[in-house]
Amino acid sequence: MVTGVGLVSPLGIGTSVTWDALCAGRGGIGPITRFDASEHASRIAAEVRGFDPLDFMSKKDVKKMDVFIQYAIAAAEFACEDSELKVTPELASRLGVFIASGIGGFSTIEREHKKLLDGGPRKISPFFIPAAIINLAAGQVSIRLGAKGPNSATCTACSASAHAIGDAFETIRRGAADVMVAGGSEAAITPMGVGGFAALHALSTRNDEPERACRPFDRDRDGFVIGEGAGMLILEEHDRAVDRGASIYAELVGYGMSADAFHMTAPSEDGGGAQRVMRAALDQAAISPNDVDYINAHGTSTPFNDRIETYAIRQCFGARADELAVSSTKSMTGHLLGAAGGLEAGVVALSMREQLIPPTVNLENPDSDCDLDYVPLVKRKASINYALSNSFGFGGTNASLLFKRYDG
Repeated sequence: MVTGVGLVSPLGIGTSVTWDALCAGRGGIGPITRFDASEHASRIAAEVRGFDPLDFMSKKDVKKMDVFIQYAIAAAEFACEDSELKVTPELASRLGVFIASGIGGFSTIEREHKKLLDGGPRKISPFFIPAAIINLAAGQVSIRLGAKGPNSATCTACSASAHAIGDAFETIRRGAADVMVAGGSEAAITPMGVGGFAALHALSTRNDEPERACRPFDRDRDGFVIGEGAGMLILEEHDRAVDRGASIYAELVGYGMSADAFHMTAPSEDGGGAQRVMRAALDQAAISPNDVDYINAHGTSTPFNDRIETYAIRQCFGARADELAVSSTKSMTGHLLGAAGGLEAGVVALSMREQLIPPTVNLENPDSDCDLDYVPLVKRKASINYALSNSFGFGGTNASLLFKRYDG
């Protein structure tokens, strides 16, 4: 059961402000302000604005943590508050934390590397390693919560936080935990981060129109827009959630994993990995493709991904594909890399509670190869009984999460 959602995003600090912006079709993409990007090919990003770590931790702790860890702590705090989760001594050993990241403490690595070059190894901070390594997001959250159950950090590129949520789901299913804090966090809007993705020709260079740059499934799309933030869910064993009277968003009922086994950055042309991962999620829940009403697509706004994901959905769902609502909230949030699946799983949970689908904005001239119902431009009321959240990553790693409407 999903009993809590916590979001820190380019649309705002907190779950409700993020959801309201998504439903209004309001994006969070603009010129890069974190550093001088004048020499970069891509000079736009979806930055988290107005975040003050001192709202969530002491000044002393801020110095010990990269920004991605700070975002993770904030999102986990929001999720726990939303769930009204109380960590008792009895719960502590049955409470786990799985938090993913695709890159981890990039800004810390860049800063400490400069110190090394400028002043030698003695200038490196003693907090460098624990501030930068990926598992310290889960570690710091578990320390704050007193969560003594399973603790792990997934690093599977842009599928990472969907894998973390799926692995947390399986951890509860096999009886190793009763409650899991699961999701992902990312903060890679740095000179190396932006420059590296630009070198792959993966980023949009629509620098003069940042608000229109991320346009999934549109014929004029030219790459993704790098984003940052964190998304966390509280997953809870069914009977425990019901017994304590928790407010339940949705039920997580299926989790798929697959590999393209094709290329280090490009998806397989036949969409085979995406097809298999969606089918795996449906098969675990023992439902038909005809039961699914909505897909929150990976939908990155890259030429290959959007076309191939569309093809994979058609191959997986057959005639049902023409009746599905498919939207990409990355059109507003940008691509949060390893945190994308956590944010988007939270969005799907909210969609199921509200029975409302956020739109795909900037879809003004649909690509002829992208011919599904992408909920263009404006939100839509809908009856959503089952919904998928797709995440695909470099290395051909794929994850799909299947949620079911909770009817009590």
